[in-house]
This record gives sequence, C-alpha cells and structure tokens, in this order.
Amino acid sequence: MPSITFLKSLTINPSRLKTFLLILSLLLVLYVFFYPHPHPPPPPPIPRASDSPLTRRHVLFAIASSSNSFPRRKPYLRLWYSPNSTRAFTFLDRAVDGDDAVPPVVVSGDTSRFPYTFRGGLRSAIRVARVVKEVVDRDEEGVRWYVFGDDDTVFFVDNLVKTLAKYDHDRWFYIGGNSESYGQNLKYSFDMAFGGGGFAISHSLARVLARVLDSCLLRYSHLYGSDARVFSCLAELGVGLTHEPGFHQVDMRGSLFGMLSSHPLSPLVSLHHLDAVEPIFPDINKTQAIKHLFEAVNVDPARILQQTVCYDQSNSLTVSVAWGYAIQVFNGNEFLPDLLSLQRTFLPWRRSVTVDASRYMFNIREYPKDPCKRPVTFFLESIVPGKSGVWSYYTRHLVKECVIPNAIKNLKGIRVFSEKLELDIEQSSLDSAVHTELHWIATSLDAEVHSVLHLIVPSFDAVVHFAMHMMAASPDDYCMLPT
Repeated sequence: MPSITFLKSLTINPSRLKTFLLILSLLLVLYVFFYPHPHPPPPPPIPRASDSPLTRRHVLFAIASSSNSFPRRKPYLRLWYSPNSTRAFTFLDRAVDGDDAVPPVVVSGDTSRFPYTFRGGLRSAIRVARVVKEVVDRDEEGVRWYVFGDDDTVFFVDNLVKTLAKYDHDRWFYIGGNSESYGQNLKYSFDMAFGGGGFAISHSLARVLARVLDSCLLRYSHLYGSDARVFSCLAELGVGLTHEPGFHQVDMRGSLFGMLSSHPLSPLVSLHHLDAVEPIFPDINKTQAIKHLFEAVNVDPARILQQTVCYDQSNSLTVSVAWGYAIQVFNGNEFLPDLLSLQRTFLPWRRSVTVDASRYMFNIREYPKDPCKRPVTFFLESIVPGKSGVWSYYTRHLVKECVIPNAIKNLKGIRVFSEKLELDIEQSSLDSAVHTELHWIATSLDAEVHSVLHLIVPSFDAVVHFAMHMMAASPDDYCMLPT
C-alpha cells in the first residue's frame, strides 16, 4: 500500500484521510442546520388583493343603450342598479339628462371609420361592440369582471357574483348563455353568448381583447350584431364560451310562466326581452310584475325560482314550488322528470312558419288549452323575512270555474316557510341544506287537519317539513328537489 509523506516527518494513510474529510463534511452540515443565524426568517407572503372573496364592487357593468330607448328602459335599470353597491356605466350615442337612480351615462366614441355591410342591419352594432374597449380603457380600479348587457337586461346581481366567483378572474373566461331558440342559435352560433342575456369577460381577457378589438372589427363588417363581433374577436384569441344556465336571452314571446316555473337549479342571473312578453304576474303591468318578483329577490336572491316538488300520496296530489314566483298543484302523481321540462306557454321569437323557429334548446311539454286540464296555480302575493327564515304567501289564480277534487277546490292560498339559501363559491347548483314548510290555507279553517312530516330530501342532507291543512298526511308523503 503506497503512503503519502509530508515534510518527511508526517505520514498519513489514505483511508484515514478519507475518514477525516467525511467527519469534516458532517460537522459542516450540522453547523448549517443547527447553529442559530443572526438573520430573521423571511416574512410570510402577503396575500394578493385578488385572493379576497368576490363582491359586487369587483364587477363592472357596461350597459348598451341609445338616447331613444334609454328613457323608457330606466325602470328596468332601477330594479337591479344600486348607486351604493353596484358599479355600472350606460353607453349612449349622445348625452341625455342625468339620473342618479340609473348607471352614469358615457357617450360612445365615433365609429364612422368602421365598415358595416349587413343589409338591413343597424350599424349601431359597431358602437355597442366597442363598449368592450371603451369600458376597459377607463381603467377603473379593482375590476375583476366586466359584464355586458342591454338596457332591457334585468340582472340579479348577487346571483351573478356567486356565479362568477366559481371562476378565476386572472384566467381568460368568456361566460354567458346562448338563445333559447334553436333557430336563433342555428342562424348566429350555438357557441356565442347572446348580448341581451348578458355575458361576462374576466379582466385579464378583457384587457387583451380591448387592445385588438378595433383591428378585429374591420374584418367583420358582414356580421349583424354586436355580440357576433365580440364572439368572433374572442374566437381569434382562442377563447370559447363557458355556458352558465342562469343567463337568459329570452328569445320567446307570450307567457314566460312555463319557463319561470321550471327554472334549472342554477342561480337566476338575468332576464331579457321583458317588453316583448306578457307580464309575469297576472292583473298587473309588465313593470309592476318584475318589481313584484324583486320583492322576493331582495329577500333571498339565491332561492328565487328554485323548484321543489312535493307528493301528497293520500290525496294523490303533486305540488311544484317555484320559490318567489308560483306554486302549481297537480291532481295526480306527476313524474319528477316530466315536471323538469318546460310547459309550452310561450311562442317562438320569430314569427315564421319554418320548423326551426318553433324548436327550443330545452325539453318541453304541452300546456293544455283548456284551463280545467291545467294544474291549479298560486302566484306570489307577499313575502315576510324573519330571524329564523322567510315566509312567502301565494294566492290562487282562478281562470275558470272547474270541477276539481275537494282537496284542491277549497284551497285559497299556500304559505311557504324557508330558510335563506346561502351558496358556497364552489356550488354550481343548489346542493346545500334546505328547510321548507308548506301550509295549505282553506276556506274553512275550523275543519283543518294539521300534520307535519319530517322528510329527507333525496340527494340533500336536509330535512323538509311539509305541513298540510285540510288533508291528512300519510307516511308516504315526501318532497323532491331536482338535481
């Protein structure tokens, strides 16, 4: 074994040298890990402002209007706009007198340099499309989402905030809904958010879109509307539509009863074209009717129109509750899937003889022409919030005297008790705990039979209390909420 000699007087064996180096390395490691350092540890990361929960103040509405339509659409704007909590601007073609109860007016920029070649169309579509750029260029502070709509779009702002809170505003999102009409979607696009129903664009995407919008609009002079232009420019950026069923273009005419009484279990976000349909409540005008709906919306926005179906087996009755709007009592046991489809109380948007015009994007069932073959309907009369929950009262709407079972005939009203519905951000449907009581009010209260059933709702970790007057409840009675 060769040896290493230093200064002729020190001889070190190679194996001993290796051991010495290993011990030295170990001591160095122990020093680094365990010896107290004079520098303090780095502070924890400061949360970004965008990590805070989404609120109304993070959403900026940009409403397209005109000097002609703006005065008569103010009642719709006043319903959902609150100067103290809602951020919004109304974009018009020219200045009009101010009104503190509606969003402040912004006069749109000149669009004469942009071509418009759609025969019979309105070149105001270019001005409305450029609202996207104009509102972003204002550089308002703290905006996470830009929401666009028309002056006759009625927004349900709290529900919109809950819906948008599911998505990351720092990513690129284009959120809305298409038309209820198959023909309208076929004509324009199944993947386009229709502007009247409203749509939302995340702030990160909106900034990029605003930079390229003007050059993009030059390529789409042949398109009809503003929403088609925005959709096309977003497509060039590689962004597709994220569908949310709470946005409603309402490309229908006539009565919306069939639609509103079978709303999907998603928060109601918007309604449009209310001037083109009948009043949603009987015996009052259109504006009064939508105001009446907002009496319930302002108390419990997340629960509005949410459907609960109850079965009274002993009297062979089915009860469908569209909270805050109407209750239908059917004679007989109706299958739940049948009640999820929309009754055809409405007419096609396009007055056309083509088959496509009469097709819809949802399941429908026929609504009997004979009122005596329809379910008995009770419309919202009043609503009273309390500490423990909310009482809503529904009164019977009589269209025609009909021969019906006594269990229904004597009913004049229904009281519903419910707890206020709170949605978590992650919830895309109403899969939270529900507590509901229904009280049947008859003409002869002396003869009432009162019983309360404690029932487990399928697919829900909740108890439903179904209280019935004028009828004896059997153990087979139960309620179901569509999932």
